[in-house]
Amino acid sequence: MPLQPNSRAATATVISHVLLASALLLIMWQGLLAGLLCVCVGFLATRWFSPRLAVLTRARNGLSPRLGAALVALIPILLVLLALPRTRGLLLDAPAQYRELLAFMAATVMELRDKLPPDIARQLPEGALELQSAIANYLARKAGTLANTGRAWLAGLLFAYVGLLIGALAAARPSIQPLKPLAAALHQRVHRFGETFRQIVVAQFWIALFNTSLTAIFLLVILPLWGYKLPYTMALLLLTFLAGLIPIVGNLICNAVLTLVGLSVSPWVALACLVFLVAIHKAEYFINAKVIGHRTHMSVWELLTVMFVMEAVFGPAGLVAAPLFYAYAKKELQATGWV
Repeated sequence: MPLQPNSRAATATVISHVLLASALLLIMWQGLLAGLLCVCVGFLATRWFSPRLAVLTRARNGLSPRLGAALVALIPILLVLLALPRTRGLLLDAPAQYRELLAFMAATVMELRDKLPPDIARQLPEGALELQSAIANYLARKAGTLANTGRAWLAGLLFAYVGLLIGALAAARPSIQPLKPLAAALHQRVHRFGETFRQIVVAQFWIALFNTSLTAIFLLVILPLWGYKLPYTMALLLLTFLAGLIPIVGNLICNAVLTLVGLSVSPWVALACLVFLVAIHKAEYFINAKVIGHRTHMSVWELLTVMFVMEAVFGPAGLVAAPLFYAYAKKELQATGWV
């Protein structure tokens, strides 16, 4: 007996939820989060470029999306060609650089008493040496895990670009109407996920860019004016940007790493790094509360809980995915009136 239209639509909605949830779990399990994020970036960028290119070129409606997709596909290639002579070591050899940075931080931890002023060093308890050894060993183990990740890093960059192409091509594809029930339900799920991505990840991108710009001014302008220069500056700036994409926890990572690297130069440099980072992160908290918290109605305790669970299950990728996935799930539940 065939299903009635209402029953068919309800069944299609349930199946669409199951399919999308399964796809997201598969993406996390296979480590394809970067590709998923780039699919969303490619899609939104193409949709943003298309109407503007239509105005500039007076192209037909069917042509402007394809022009937008071509532009999105070409921009990364042009950026790499222009920037590669200067950033080859940063992009292609990133795992090796961060392995050296972790080893450098481990050595700095073990030399903590020598780095601090004598009066402060004498105040450290004897048990602090065990804590120093534990932290240094942890950093050394993390450095060891990066020893053989060069090929995986390059594969990740390739997957990210393929994801960008998929998103651009999907945005350039002409819409088909009317849609069958399951296709319509899946379209609604994907549209809602894209809206969540635009609200959270795009806003967090600008927050991370703001944070990285101020940190670059501090590391490349202010500190050299005082006669100091931190090692691994470019790697630290890239880490600041990537960590800035993770709400709350990313700030803690940036504070710890930059302060510890500053301590290798001077205790006063470490103090200056800490004070500066706390100041700009206070501004970032304000932006987070206004932009992300207002749009998604997520409180800090909710976000931290989900990030803790996702990191425990999926590792560092879970920290990045947690705000996006949780906000999307909450949006779906709000749409059905459950929360």
